[in-house]
Amino acid sequence: MSYNAMRAMVLERPGQPLQLRQLPVPVPGLGQIRVKVKACGVCRTDLHVVDGDLPAPKLPVIPGHEVVGAVDALGAGVEGFRPGQRVGIPWLGHTCGQCRYCRMGRENLCDRPGFTGYTVDGGYAEYAVADARYCFPLPDRYDDLHAAPLLCAGLIGYRSYALAGEAQRLGLYGFGAAAHIIAQVALQQGREIYAFTRPGDTEAQHFARELGAVWAGDSTELPPVELDAAILYAPVGALVPQALRAVRKGGQVICAGIHMSDIPAFPYSILWGERSVCSVANLTRRDGEEFLALAATLRIHTEVHPYPLEDANRALDDLRHGRFQGAAVLVP
Repeated sequence: MSYNAMRAMVLERPGQPLQLRQLPVPVPGLGQIRVKVKACGVCRTDLHVVDGDLPAPKLPVIPGHEVVGAVDALGAGVEGFRPGQRVGIPWLGHTCGQCRYCRMGRENLCDRPGFTGYTVDGGYAEYAVADARYCFPLPDRYDDLHAAPLLCAGLIGYRSYALAGEAQRLGLYGFGAAAHIIAQVALQQGREIYAFTRPGDTEAQHFARELGAVWAGDSTELPPVELDAAILYAPVGALVPQALRAVRKGGQVICAGIHMSDIPAFPYSILWGERSVCSVANLTRRDGEEFLALAATLRIHTEVHPYPLEDANRALDDLRHGRFQGAAVLVP
């Protein structure tokens, strides 16, 4: 294969399998860098894009927003990066910098954003281009494979974790890629983790206990103590009232997914007592800087399962059906 062509897994229509295509290697434009992809994590958001849960993707589109690679070329005007440098490309691809949210320092809510692997091409490919201002240098202590999940499972997990404030007893619903990272952060900061899994998923419960959770059980169960906060990583709306029943007065329920099934009606009594429900939307560059600095100082082991690039559909299906613990990662 010539340097002017690359392999990429392409979504041509939501609801259909990705197609392996040979495409021109992209050329970085003004302010962009080109990255030779070394690893790309497979995120549940990718599933939502592929399955059509998220509206109006760019089509065709190359999914993937947990991209680790080496800078291969610099577009005009790029500063702060050099050829060969290892970088990460996250979900937030660009923002307008002008809307009220950008001016308020809440760029995660930008009115005219771009998202990697959704509205701009992502990392299920041998090369990717990205706005250099939204890329991150990565901590040296993680190799390419283990760094990939940090770029969404870690970053979005961190934003949801920050919204939990000083919660000492923290419930995590859906013990997958994000939860297994944030559990380690919380435990090393002296907090207690209560893990909730799909009913009957004893393997995931065992995984959570191995990481240090003080309790692990089915998501239909109540924990043995009242929680200070709960984070929902599973995209299941029925878990919202279940989590409200598990948190104490003044406790928080944080919905971390970009998509969730409908939340059923629930009695006001389980919300009363100044309990609250909030969602997490995307991330800011500050989130990325803070979390990656934290990851450089903590001992975070990301449980990863590598797949060849051309096996992206199998990786997505394995994620859909919960066939592994931790995170899947594509390796071109």
